[in-house]
Formats: sequence, C-alpha cells, structure tokens
Amino acid sequence: MCPYNARLMAGEGGWAEPAHLIAHVLAIESNDGLVLVDTGLGSADVANPARTGALFRHVVRPEYLLAETAIERLRELGFAPADVRHVVLTHLDVDHAGGLGDFPGADVHVFRTEMDAALNPKLRERTRYIQAQWAHGPRWVPYDTEGDRWFGFESVRAIEGLDVEVAIVPLVGHSRGHSAVAVRDGDGWLLHCGDSYFDRRELQTPPAGPTGLRIFQAFVEADRRSRLANQQRLRELAASHGDEVRLFCAHDRVEFERLGGRS
Repeated sequence: MCPYNARLMAGEGGWAEPAHLIAHVLAIESNDGLVLVDTGLGSADVANPARTGALFRHVVRPEYLLAETAIERLRELGFAPADVRHVVLTHLDVDHAGGLGDFPGADVHVFRTEMDAALNPKLRERTRYIQAQWAHGPRWVPYDTEGDRWFGFESVRAIEGLDVEVAIVPLVGHSRGHSAVAVRDGDGWLLHCGDSYFDRRELQTPPAGPTGLRIFQAFVEADRRSRLANQQRLRELAASHGDEVRLFCAHDRVEFERLGGRS
C-alpha cells in the first residue's frame, strides 16, 4: 500500500515519495491444514479494484498485484488454496478480509461483535465493510469471550482440536469488534495485533510514530477511548513480557521484515 507522503505516513523518506505499508497475513501449518490470520486483499479485488471503494483506493493507494495476494504467495510456497482450512480474522476491514473468497472451503473464525458489525454495518461503517468480499457465503465461526485469560487479556481459544494454540484476544477500538490473534510459537507466542497500532514506534513509552498514521487511525476508529486504552495495554505487555510474546501489527513493513528474517 502506497499512500502519499512517505515522511508523513512512514516517518522517513521524502515528502513527495509514497510510503510503503504492507498487509501482514500469517500462515500457520497445523494438523488440520493451513490456518491464516487475516487474508489481505484477494484476487477478486485485483480483478475489480472498484469493489474496494473509492476512499480506500485513493487514500491508501494499494498496488493491485495478483502476485501479492495470499493465494499466490501460498502457491509460491507449494500450497494449494484447498490447503487453507481455517481463517482467523483480526477484523473485517477491506484490506484484511478481501481474500476470503480465495479460500471458500475454509472456516472463518471471528469475534462475534466484529461479524455482527460487518454483516449489519452502521451508516458510518459501510465504507469499511465490503459486502462483496463475503458474498460467497463463508462458513462463519463466531466467538464470544467466556472468561479465558491470556496474559491478563480476555480471550477465547479458537479452532478446537488443533495442535497449535490459537486464541482470539478482543482489542476493540479500531473497529467495534477488532481483535488480536495469539499463536503459540515454541515456548513463546506471536501476537498479530491487526490494526491495534500501525507503526512499531507506537509501542514505545512514550509512544511515537508518524503523524499521518496517527491522524488516519483517529479518522477510521470506532471507539477512541477503547483504542488508546488497548494500545497502552499492548505497550505494557511488550515491556513486561517481550521475551515471551512477539508483537506485530498488520501494516508495519519493518516488523514484517524482522519476522521474515527468522525463517
């Protein structure tokens, strides 16, 4: 994604250069096939960019490249679309759920509050939730929190019977039902924070980060107080359990490259 003004949106680069953001899709190999956390934009979005909405196209300015979709990235790794048995969503914004139609055989696991918001959007939410992205009728698996705890956060375990622990951790604010997704990784955890924050420097104390991204987050937020409170909880988690939990968000290219360097 290439929004205008790298200095404003990424905190580095020129004022006339585009920024370079990513849509981080996490793929997990399990005893029940592949599990994806989010999907990014899908092949149908590439074929018909207009369906993603004029505001998204002209402000976020994604490159609609088939090679950058999750389905093509997985093919490069030797997997077939049918290998994806489960998709766990942080939320259902256009750039997180666009690839659902590429994996029609997958169960789609999501916090119930977010599913209800996306399927029955309020007037202000209609530009963020693109009904065409789930018009194929996915098999929704909605979750409510049931008193489980994950490092002090409310959570609910997803996908029973899996040999990899996956937990949905509600962190509302960016959207009505936004969640993080925690995945057991050896002796520690990966926490896909979705859009709880947009830039790694927001986890610093005091928080920093590009001015343009802070403005954008405020523009698209559903609940400012909850978003900022949950962001602070993530800072505290990173400070107190950074050796056990590796946090990353959906759009920070530097975080993505650091994690990719592990493999």
